[in-house]
Amino acid sequence: MASPGIYPAISQTDFAGLKLLARGKVRDIYDLGDRLLIVATDRLSAFDVILPTPIPDKGRVLTQLSLFWFDKLRGIVPDHVISAIDFTGQLAPHAETLRGRSMIVRSTQPVPIECVARGYISGSGWKDYRATGKICGIPLPAGLKESDRLPEPIFTPATKATTGHDENISFQEAASQIGESLATRLRDITLEVYRRASEFAAERGIVIADTKLEFGLDHGELVWIDEALTPDSSRFWPADSYQPGKAQPSFDKQYVRDYLERIGWAKQPPAPALPADVVDATRAKYREAYKRLTGRELE
Repeated sequence: MASPGIYPAISQTDFAGLKLLARGKVRDIYDLGDRLLIVATDRLSAFDVILPTPIPDKGRVLTQLSLFWFDKLRGIVPDHVISAIDFTGQLAPHAETLRGRSMIVRSTQPVPIECVARGYISGSGWKDYRATGKICGIPLPAGLKESDRLPEPIFTPATKATTGHDENISFQEAASQIGESLATRLRDITLEVYRRASEFAAERGIVIADTKLEFGLDHGELVWIDEALTPDSSRFWPADSYQPGKAQPSFDKQYVRDYLERIGWAKQPPAPALPADVVDATRAKYREAYKRLTGRELE
């Protein structure tokens, strides 16, 4: 039984009468004809392996925070959301499960490029910089430290990977795959989304170090799809403890990664179950990120 105030965690969905189209690391996607139903489960992956222990509220944070950003930044680019509340008709038998963690969205043709904006040097960008002095072919000043703020945000696209890691590529490589005009539009939109979101988050004590966006085409119209500026698609750092020269604490699955490193897991399936204290701390971080950014408790 769930603790008071905690919705039961959902690891996987299986809705009678609905056609499952795909399962991602976190989301289950159902075919509704000319629309899709995207359900954010509470699954969590670490080191590219899905863990057996879900994080309560995680899927609800991802969905509701995405809806917050889609609405706030709609003036930059349209998004794919049709409704996140109308679970009637064939969805009515599942409405209680769907509520708060699901979106009915337009079906688009996904652009096969991950659009990443980086304002700070971290993660794969830090590894790239140490090896080459560049990130995705973009030259950067010498002497930068881990987690340093970049002189200006940069666009660092990546190829989409259904399993394993996405692979960073240069803008020229992206343009060769999808065309220079579309690549330029994606770069400009991604950097503007990052700029606006970063300014907003900074006023609420959060540094957005980087974020990953996805886009699709709907009869030629460019549409923002998937998720928007969540702890799963972005690095959120608490501004009051930001200190370049090292890795930063973050509002995501840091407790999980730290625990798995501490117990010496080989980072190969099967993954170990998580203890209650790690689950609780991770849940609290996701909820805190939501509250700081939206100014309200998770509904």
